[in-house]
Amino acid sequence: MNRRKLLSVLGPAALFASAGTAWAAVSRSRNPYYQGPVSDHFDGLAFSDGRTASKGLLDVLRWQTGKREREAFPVSYPAPPQDKPPASVEGVRIVHLGHASFLYQMAGLNLLVDPVLSERASPFTFIGPRRVNPPGVAFDDLPVIDAVLVTHNHYDHLDIETLARIHRRDRPRMIMPLGNDTIVKARIPDARTEAHDWSDKLALSDALTITLTPTYHWSARGAFDRRMALWCSFILEAGGIKIFHVGDTGFHDGSLYERLGREHGPFNLAVLPIGAYEPRWFMAENHMNPEEAVKVMLALRAEQALGHHWGTFQLTDEGIERPPEALKTALAAAGLAEERFRPMRPGLSWTA
Repeated sequence: MNRRKLLSVLGPAALFASAGTAWAAVSRSRNPYYQGPVSDHFDGLAFSDGRTASKGLLDVLRWQTGKREREAFPVSYPAPPQDKPPASVEGVRIVHLGHASFLYQMAGLNLLVDPVLSERASPFTFIGPRRVNPPGVAFDDLPVIDAVLVTHNHYDHLDIETLARIHRRDRPRMIMPLGNDTIVKARIPDARTEAHDWSDKLALSDALTITLTPTYHWSARGAFDRRMALWCSFILEAGGIKIFHVGDTGFHDGSLYERLGREHGPFNLAVLPIGAYEPRWFMAENHMNPEEAVKVMLALRAEQALGHHWGTFQLTDEGIERPPEALKTALAAAGLAEERFRPMRPGLSWTA
């Protein structure tokens, strides 16, 4: 195996490190991130979303070393001009920063969701997916950040270096699911972290609340900590506007989103991933495709949707423009106008 091929295996393997022999080696160990009571989604060691996870490290290697139909990203994929957000917004304004990262300005507060402003979505600075366009807002143009929301600990969602920069500048609250606070504190000891469970509802102000909800996904920072930190989606509510934000999810049978739509909907907006879905045999459990994202939008009873998790970092095999193309096809098949579900690009915004 030549050096380039070896690096192509090691990078994704680090990002998607999972079960197999590594999991067996720690199956009787103590959870390094969270020690809490057993619940319907925590067995004392690992978290679960109720599904049986079937993909492991051997599947990662099979995907990376087998025959692949991979359409490589270009070195550069120009994005719209960078946005220069106002200092605050009394209504709702959302700006896409790239991949799964967003700036939410709601009810006078500024929130970052899954901010990844680093050059790579990787545990390393020299290997791993490199961004092909700059963040949709330059760091120096970000307004003062009041809170950071983190959905889970994968490197394309929890970027310690970005969190450290934001902490040094603004010292915001950092809100995340159980166990992720330990990861952040290891790098930023005085970070104002808060770890919460599914169904917890928090008031960020008199006008803005957030609720953590389940999602079909998993967590890991390496080969020995699979599912040892929780993952979530967020519901944000302010001024009569209700938004459902998903960082990553599989579709499964769709029943989770049917239930959440009944319990919490309807929504003015759903912010949903539409990329990182090929090959389906490997990705379907944890990454939905655009057709499934349209089904989730409808299940949640959302008036509109924004698509993210595409166009910045290549994590999987589909080409850079395949997600928006597939989304257009899925909307047409469902008899829905393209305006109902916009594929976002870094620098684009949505206002209510």
